[in-house]
Amino acid sequence: MSPVDLAELPLDQLCGQLIVGGFAATELSPRFARELQAGRRAGAILFRRNIASVAQVARLNRSIVAAAPRHLPPFIGVDQEGGRVARLQPPFLKLPPMRTLGRLGQPELTERIAAELGRQLGVLGFNLDFAPVMDVDSNPENPVIGDRSFGRDPATVTDHGLAVVRGLQDAGVMACAKHFPGHGDTALDSHLALPTVVHDRDRLDQVELPPFAAASAAGVATMMSAHVVFPALDPTGPATFSPRICTTLLRGELGFAGLLFTDDLEMGAVAADHSIEDSVVQAVVAGCEGLLICSDEELQVRAHRALVARAEQDPGFLDRCRAAVERSVHLRARYLARPGSDDRIASQVDGDQARDLLAELGAATAASGEDS
Repeated sequence: MSPVDLAELPLDQLCGQLIVGGFAATELSPRFARELQAGRRAGAILFRRNIASVAQVARLNRSIVAAAPRHLPPFIGVDQEGGRVARLQPPFLKLPPMRTLGRLGQPELTERIAAELGRQLGVLGFNLDFAPVMDVDSNPENPVIGDRSFGRDPATVTDHGLAVVRGLQDAGVMACAKHFPGHGDTALDSHLALPTVVHDRDRLDQVELPPFAAASAAGVATMMSAHVVFPALDPTGPATFSPRICTTLLRGELGFAGLLFTDDLEMGAVAADHSIEDSVVQAVVAGCEGLLICSDEELQVRAHRALVARAEQDPGFLDRCRAAVERSVHLRARYLARPGSDDRIASQVDGDQARDLLAELGAATAASGEDS
């Protein structure tokens, strides 16, 4: 596939290529299909509401690939972490919470499990898994992270998080280290309200930031911002809207070269005080390149209009959009979504390799006394 000439890309497509959206059906919604066909979406994120079976989701992903222009291949993403955050159900690979893998202390096993996860996602047509969680579970009262984290110390989270990154990406699926710069020590759920992490920079450098720094150095394809305020880094608002955090810290200090997604911009942490129009513009200015609007197709349309309007008025914002889309399209061309044939899916999903791995995991879990 030849690279996209961004100078030739119409403004409505350029701005649309910042938006990854969701829809509420097990088939591609007509409206979302039209936006994809017109080049006004960068791809889709699927949830449990979109998935009825292995065969059905493969058909859905084929339709997403077919709808997108050839020169603008889509992201097709899913939150498939394991444990309580798993959109695909058996016979797809069923994994325990990541805390279980962290406690086993076998990163090599974690990597092999992640590679199998990547192979199964890839054959169904996914090219992006919004995993691993690289938050350190340092607050027992945290209502949203908990056992989604590999552990309560940065070294465990780093070792196993990098194992997941390697496993997924070696299988041809982009990994996503989340939620930068760290959602582990919050007492609020950012789906509902805006949390604050009050630690000073020294503590952040010791606990929250090391897993993300390591993921950056290891070449993780994408990261996801946290809708969390870090006064020691930027007291003015959530990380998602902070150039100091998303650009100065992540790009400048940590050297991250991948693509930065926002967490869902419909979440209460940002939506309670910001319109979708304000949110998408602030996120792009901050340094985000993938804008997640996971449910409401009307909000996606409003977001697109706001991006176009700002780009028409502000040459600096237009340049920022071009840089973001260049990174995004290059990444999607490298990790093309390629749904397999029905026969290949049948042999890969619930195959012998997956069963052997799960048996090995079960034996290791039993031997360690951990719950699976």
